[in-house]
Amino acid sequence: MSILFTPYKIGKTEIKNRFVKSATYESMSRPDGIVTEQLITTYRLLAKGDVGLIIPGFMNVHPYGKAMPFQTGIYSDDMIPGLRRLTDAVHEYGAKIFFQLAHAGMQTSREVLGRTPMGPSGSRRDPVYLFKPAKMSQDDIVTAIRAFSDAAQRAAEAGADGVQIHAAHGYLISQFLSPFLNDRDDAWGGSDENRFRLMREVMLAVRTALPPDMPVIVKINVNDFAPKDGVQPELAKKYCGWLAALKVDGIETSCSLPVYSFMNMIRGDVPVRELVRAFPLWKRPAAWVMTKRLDGNYNLEEGYNLDGAKVIRSATGSIPLIVVGGMRSKGFMEKHLLNGDLDFISMARPFIREPDLVKRFRAGKSEAASCVSCNQCFAAMMNRLPLRCYNKDLYRHHNKKSILRANV
Repeated sequence: MSILFTPYKIGKTEIKNRFVKSATYESMSRPDGIVTEQLITTYRLLAKGDVGLIIPGFMNVHPYGKAMPFQTGIYSDDMIPGLRRLTDAVHEYGAKIFFQLAHAGMQTSREVLGRTPMGPSGSRRDPVYLFKPAKMSQDDIVTAIRAFSDAAQRAAEAGADGVQIHAAHGYLISQFLSPFLNDRDDAWGGSDENRFRLMREVMLAVRTALPPDMPVIVKINVNDFAPKDGVQPELAKKYCGWLAALKVDGIETSCSLPVYSFMNMIRGDVPVRELVRAFPLWKRPAAWVMTKRLDGNYNLEEGYNLDGAKVIRSATGSIPLIVVGGMRSKGFMEKHLLNGDLDFISMARPFIREPDLVKRFRAGKSEAASCVSCNQCFAAMMNRLPLRCYNKDLYRHHNKKSILRANV
């Protein structure tokens, strides 16, 4: 049997195979963050497709930590019944589900929050939404830590098998970890140890809130791809060593601060027209110029986060390592599992297009995912459309030409 289909444990929780559905914003919850039947159906199909571990899209732990409209929330007890129906749907097919706990920090907008977003620093203007964030006070930071803890408790009450702390992709914890974004000179910045402090306090608070055997994993950037002075593999290695000392149960590696380098995060085609459509009319000329410059410069490289993952491996030891980023072919996945470069294969876009991909691999019906990294699904997210495959070839088959023709 292929190593892809062998079980492996995260903490004391056994995952039936090596496949993980990496967290992806779905744009499917109600405006108040309550889970919908559409969201439940999406993850039921993945569980039915034999994905071992499912991590739904980031759940905001606090109302002021919301990143996008229609984002799933976990900041109120009112959300627990819907979240419990989600876990029940996934468990029906023997899959495990971890909730990804997130706080947007300053990577959001006034439109979404109804107020100026907060972050570690107030000096750097957001290049997309053009505002300067409010610098978080000590009380703001304590409130955020408590929000993660309370959200973790709700995850347990909703029947989740574990939680993932989102410390990647330029959201709040990632902002504190990044020397590029965190220019504080107090206990929460100014040194690697101080920049890690929020990650440490959130980790400890979440662990305390959960039952003893419930796994806690972390998603972290191995490279910020910041304009300067961001997290790079050696600093990520130091952070992951500290996470190992805190007894983290697993680490998922990713990359990028999206408002500065979103194509490094996803790679592949740049759907210029659809991405520009997401901006207000007055921003579209500039957005067109900036986005068009990216076209053709970010071709997909399979396993593009693997090099960074190999750097941190020496600091994480036997802690399960989950790697996302361009995984497409069965042979490539098997090779790196057998080499010990990683323990789990994490994918998002391939599962968006083929929820049954794991079954197809097992049955010998596919040797590679059919996803071509056209990134129309990412453009759909920016246009606040529900998550699914919007590949143009697929749409021509159904007499639909693009996400704009089909949905807007």
